[in-house]
Amino acid sequence: MQNIRQLFLSHVAQTSDAPLMLEVSRAEGVFLFGPSGEKYYDLISGISVSNVGHANPRVVKAVQDQASAYMHLMVYGEFIQSPQVLLAAKLSSMLPQTLSSVYFVNSGSEAVEGAMKLSKRFTGRTEIISFRNAYHGGTQGALSVMGVESQKRSFRPLLPDISILEFNSIADLARITNRTACVIIEPVQGEAGIRVADGNFITELRRRCSEVGALLIFDEIQTGMGRTGKMFALERFGVTPDILLLAKALGGGMPLGAFISSQKIMNCLMENPSLGHITTFGGHPVSCAASLAAIDVLTGDRLPESVPEKEQIFRDILSKHPLVKEFRSFGLLMAIELGSFEKVSALIKYGVEHGFVLDWFLFCNTAIRLAPPLCITKEQCEEVANLIYQGLNEINR
Repeated sequence: MQNIRQLFLSHVAQTSDAPLMLEVSRAEGVFLFGPSGEKYYDLISGISVSNVGHANPRVVKAVQDQASAYMHLMVYGEFIQSPQVLLAAKLSSMLPQTLSSVYFVNSGSEAVEGAMKLSKRFTGRTEIISFRNAYHGGTQGALSVMGVESQKRSFRPLLPDISILEFNSIADLARITNRTACVIIEPVQGEAGIRVADGNFITELRRRCSEVGALLIFDEIQTGMGRTGKMFALERFGVTPDILLLAKALGGGMPLGAFISSQKIMNCLMENPSLGHITTFGGHPVSCAASLAAIDVLTGDRLPESVPEKEQIFRDILSKHPLVKEFRSFGLLMAIELGSFEKVSALIKYGVEHGFVLDWFLFCNTAIRLAPPLCITKEQCEEVANLIYQGLNEINR
């Protein structure tokens, strides 16, 4: 009989020829545990998902309570389901006044798809603009606005009328015109290896979109829910988009995404045609209950407020190592630039052997991804930063 590892390779569709093959039996807080009791620091949070930690008791209880009351009832938007309603109201209360209407979906890619449809429907325009090295998901619409051609060419033809601008180039903003339905941007490019938008660039982008009537979409799928030190990165930039995208940490570990806009913009999905966007499982009541509990943990435990000090601990320790060419960060979304994929691979392998889990970036395989759960303590930050430092020493021999 095949063991679980063999079954994994035989029956779980693989998209990499070298999966990490880390077998996890349970997870708690900032730790993953193997079948024989092996213990690992999770320093990637399932790619910025587990912001409140694994198996957070308040989130688990919310999931259990909601599952015992009801799970799926009806296609989203038809029945009044209190977890959806309360979560939409909670999110709206935390955001600028114009971001008051929430459409729940299952994932980040779906949030991107919904936002692009919404923009084309509201403006009556067709051009969509994104940026070099952007990542917005793997579905065909989201792939169309990806900013790296090598990831796209095998799947063409994709959506037409897509333009790709240079990130942080104010001069390129002139290419946003009255043909443009929307501009989608990550305020911090994640898969590019943590590249932060310049404040002046974001301000000018907002001004240009308003000038020509294009909708501005902030993809905060990785940066939302406290990771940058604010609940949403838009707070750090002082700019309000027309549409905000959330997912990953939004569900507290459960699958959940959302695109959020004004009622005026969102209401155009009600007619011509009606049901202009539809989802069966979006806003699943169990996921929404988990999200409400996760928000309660984030705000009640003031986790976003603790982010800058924790970020600084990692920076102070790791930026000093001679192998580190650059330490890029925006809150607890960090990149350790080593300059080669071989060194990155060696450090990841060392980590698995010595009790911590790291990863690289899709478009920047010369840097290490470091994004621990926000509930990590300052003492744990120091401990694990020193473990990584020791690993850098080992691969530098």
